[in-house]
Amino acid sequence: MSAEQVSSLCEQLVKAVTVIMDPASTQRYRLEALKFCEEFKEKCPICVPCGLKLAEKTQTAIVRHFGLQILEHVVKFRWNNMPRLEKVYLKNNVMGLISSGTQSILEEESHIKDVLSRIVVEMIKREWPQHWPDMLKELDTLSKQGETQTELVMFILLRLAEDVVTFQTLPTQRRRDIQQTLTQNMEKIFSFLLTTLQQNVNKYRRMVGAPQEQEALTTPQKTDLAQEPKAQANCRVGIAALNTLAGYIDWVALSHITADNCKLLEMLCLLLNEPELQIGAAECLLIAVSRKGKLEDRKPLMVLFGDVAMHYILSAAQTADGEGLVEKHYVFLKRLCQVLCALGSQLCALLGSDSDVETPANFGKYLDSFLAFTTHPSQFLRSSTQITWGALFRHEVLSRDPLLLAMIPKYLRASMTNLVKVGFPSKTDSPSCEYSRFDFDSDEDFNAFFNSFRAQQGEVMRMACRLDPQTGFQMAGEWLKYQLTSPVDTGPMNSKTGEGLCSIFSPSFVQWDAMTFFSESVISQMFRTLDKDEIPVNDGIDLLQLVLNFETKDPLILSCVLTNVSALFPFVTYRPEYLPQVLSKLFASVTFEVIEESKAPRTRAVKNVRRHACSSIIKMCRDYPQLVLPNFEMLYNHVKQLLSNELLLTQMEKCALMEALVLISNQFKDYERQKVFLEELMAPVAGLWLSPEMQRVLSDPEAFISYVGADNKIADPVLEDPSGLNRSRISFCVYTILGVVKRARWPAATEEAKAGGFLVGYMPSGSPIYRNPCTEQVLKLLDNLLALIRTHNNLYMPEMVARLGETFAKALDMLEVEKNAILGLPQPLLELYDSPVYKTVLERMQGFFCTLYDNCFHILGNAGPSMQQDFYTVEGLATQLLSSAFINLNNIPDYRLRPMLRVFVKPLVLSCPSEYYETLVCPMLGPLVTYLHARLSQKWQVINQRSMLCEDEAADDNPESQEMLEEQLVRLLTREVMDLITVCCVSKKGVEHNTTAAVDGDDDEAMATDVTPPASAELTELGKCLMKQEDVCTALLITAYTSLSWKDTLSCQRTTTQLCWPLLKQVLPGNLLPDAVSWFFTSVLKGLQTHGQHDGCMAALVHLAFQIYEALRPRYAELKAVMEQIPDIQRDSLEQFDSKLLNPTLQKVADKRRKDHFKRLITGCIGKPLGEQFRKEVHIRNLPSLFKKVKPSLETDVLENEDGEGLTALFEP
Repeated sequence: MSAEQVSSLCEQLVKAVTVIMDPASTQRYRLEALKFCEEFKEKCPICVPCGLKLAEKTQTAIVRHFGLQILEHVVKFRWNNMPRLEKVYLKNNVMGLISSGTQSILEEESHIKDVLSRIVVEMIKREWPQHWPDMLKELDTLSKQGETQTELVMFILLRLAEDVVTFQTLPTQRRRDIQQTLTQNMEKIFSFLLTTLQQNVNKYRRMVGAPQEQEALTTPQKTDLAQEPKAQANCRVGIAALNTLAGYIDWVALSHITADNCKLLEMLCLLLNEPELQIGAAECLLIAVSRKGKLEDRKPLMVLFGDVAMHYILSAAQTADGEGLVEKHYVFLKRLCQVLCALGSQLCALLGSDSDVETPANFGKYLDSFLAFTTHPSQFLRSSTQITWGALFRHEVLSRDPLLLAMIPKYLRASMTNLVKVGFPSKTDSPSCEYSRFDFDSDEDFNAFFNSFRAQQGEVMRMACRLDPQTGFQMAGEWLKYQLTSPVDTGPMNSKTGEGLCSIFSPSFVQWDAMTFFSESVISQMFRTLDKDEIPVNDGIDLLQLVLNFETKDPLILSCVLTNVSALFPFVTYRPEYLPQVLSKLFASVTFEVIEESKAPRTRAVKNVRRHACSSIIKMCRDYPQLVLPNFEMLYNHVKQLLSNELLLTQMEKCALMEALVLISNQFKDYERQKVFLEELMAPVAGLWLSPEMQRVLSDPEAFISYVGADNKIADPVLEDPSGLNRSRISFCVYTILGVVKRARWPAATEEAKAGGFLVGYMPSGSPIYRNPCTEQVLKLLDNLLALIRTHNNLYMPEMVARLGETFAKALDMLEVEKNAILGLPQPLLELYDSPVYKTVLERMQGFFCTLYDNCFHILGNAGPSMQQDFYTVEGLATQLLSSAFINLNNIPDYRLRPMLRVFVKPLVLSCPSEYYETLVCPMLGPLVTYLHARLSQKWQVINQRSMLCEDEAADDNPESQEMLEEQLVRLLTREVMDLITVCCVSKKGVEHNTTAAVDGDDDEAMATDVTPPASAELTELGKCLMKQEDVCTALLITAYTSLSWKDTLSCQRTTTQLCWPLLKQVLPGNLLPDAVSWFFTSVLKGLQTHGQHDGCMAALVHLAFQIYEALRPRYAELKAVMEQIPDIQRDSLEQFDSKLLNPTLQKVADKRRKDHFKRLITGCIGKPLGEQFRKEVHIRNLPSLFKKVKPSLETDVLENEDGEGLTALFEP
């Protein structure tokens, strides 16, 4: 290999690199150059000399970086095949580059430093300690040459710790060798890091003139301009040393951190006041203080509560805050705040009734500084302190500490400010806004943050009030009185609801809103904490009277007033004579309007007030029915009067009031009396619902479309709505039936139920059978309800959709709000309150269809739990449901199918007594599951094909947002279906079905990586019944196992862990066809191909495949044939696994080892993330073992002897 060869190749490479990096190059040129460089790296035998030549100091930075990259490539991919002398040559040259081959510390480019340190770390990973025992000494020697080399040594040590400990990017044995050797040398490494830090900081401070040694307010005197670069170099090394320490503090033994009287912590505290180094120091301090581990080892950390440390931490905080808002200082403040939080957590962990740690003398000082962060203008800093406050208020020892108790009023005072929603990044009406611009991208972003911050504050305030309920109540009272007497300030923005009214940003409203949240949190906690005789009843009633007498025409403020009425309502239980006043206030708000008799549509704010008043009445009747019962007649007359005017209330409002009446009627505890009342209440509905006209409309889709006005063309889509009244009549009936079914119940106590005539007998199991006073009324209306559902399903038939009028062509589509919720798009803030609820008659129609559909299914879902056997024994119920709810499903869109499964099928099946499984549930679920499987398979096929098509082919008239929406809907529907099957089939022992989360759970939900399915996931009675019927059984198994390869990680993980094995286990005793067994096993492997990149799914699927193989391989040789088709499978390893499995006389290896062996066998079909699919494999060889294997001791031998003879031998006399 001649020098000319190297030179000419290097010239070509320099040209190529220049072309690649030149922005003016054409794409073809650039690609050619790139190809040349890559081929050179892969194939050229003289990479090392070329790389070294290109890395010389005389070359430009870009070329040097490329030269070093070549060397890195050689170490990573060719090292195993290099002769020893070449390795030594390369190693010595690289160390030479560190010693003298780079520019000085201040001039050298950071990417050059980075790649150089990477090369050294790659060599260390392959050779240290066995073949390169002096590595640490060599680094030490290099660091003595000067700042430039020391900084590079720091980079090498940090990179090594990251690769070996943090990211663990190398084979297990090498990792263990290196980590153990690091640990053995940790004392040396730590003292080297500390000395480096100390020396460089001292030199730097001497040159700059340490701030401590000078008068405050004068800038440090620079002694000499020539010293400036030297000082900067020392500072750079100091920063590097801190960064490297941060990489080690996380995992080394705590003794290194607390060695030498916590010298390291003391230095870090000192550096908090050094502007250039403070962020790095705070980072290290934070990692140290956040360490977990044995409590005994963590005790020395309490030194940070000492005078010296506290002084440094607090003065640093004050200085940084005094500088005003500068990003660097703000970042530092955030770190410091985290340090104080972590300190609080350590204190809570170490201080206990059984520990010898005492409350620190500086605890008061600590609390003061912590409060300073809670009152800082930055909303982010305020929120960062909440969790720690909660931990302090909850702590068994500290919560009794007088210093903390004295803090409670101050904390509550701070919360009064912090609950006020100000600080939107787009505004300038508060000092918080400036900070929010650093922390949040948009107002929506801030809004989402603030809502969760407020909820967190509510929790902590309640904890504080548990310790001191009186103070909180007193403050709430003062604030409430203040708001009631303050003039309204609407601010610069006027609400669209009306002139002079608040918008959600008005100063008055944000104060009212905060005060309301405060009083609600504090008062509810007071009632929970104080004994009955300690409650300040007189004060509470005084406040209630003030609130009841307060009049306002502002919907936003009135909404707050109503919440305060509800919060103070428990006081009425002590003074029932105030109940009529409360009722009048609430009833007045039910009919609230800003402008009476206005034709314009109501805004969201007005609707909210009315809805709020209704739900307050319902809540009162639900939680205090005994209190309201004596006033039942007054309440009933009030409601009758409101219902008499058809236009006064919306249907929802009417039904809410009727629900309240039904709730009170449950207190009659007299079946006949309640039945008569319900009959009277529902008479108008029955009259309307059973009339011949309504019967015609409900059972004929064309008549229905025309009756609700969906076939019209309308000129003025905002004001004109001729069929509004017709729609509202249908809604009224459906709402009322739902309200009654949902609320009417028999008494909870068996004795009372018996005395009231609700008990009709007992089940064979001995549990009582009750009758619901509403049954007779509701069942009368059932036929027409089923007719309406059938009609509604048939509306989606193409010929019916064609009959919709021009204005209403999209009447059956989703509402925008629903779309945004599914796509996770935030609503624009102001829109929420100021715009009319429905802007056009089309939106009104969409809302009507959507609500109607949901409510019909809510009625059917509630019918089972409400009317029990009376409902399940309706003649031919299964057939009736199949011919109504499940008709024309092919045309029903996913967004309508989801609520049907969730609110109707699931509750109906779950509340069904086992006697009716055969007659009702099986005939319904069998066809349904078969249908859903076919539907979902087809949808997923479309999605998979779509993702396989190239971009240009897929450009059709279906825009991306629509595709995303469809795909997300398929995902949600899949979850709904799998959740339904799981809930029906698998018992909940050890498996929590959180149905609400299951439905809209985010994709990025934290995946549990350790998923061994709970051993107790057994089939329910219903599950067993379903599995006995061959067609249902097949449908369930096929759906469960096919769904594993659908691209929805969440559904795959749930199905794998909860459903697949219990279902399969049920059919194992029977004779399964070999093809079926192969198909189940292959389905799991396909699932691994799709979801292998997600740890949680991968672990669950591997476990399932292992279970199937172990259970079925002895009976089915076909499974081995499937295994043999896995790419890159090692045949001999498979034979070994199989022979162990099939030979029952062999000693069983531990479960974990068998599973690991199996996982290695099937690695070829475990999917990888896109980023790793085309990555070139790095192979690091193991070196001779550092540690000799000790012969197994007697105990393990004895335990592994299967016959147990060894054990008996031990115990023989």
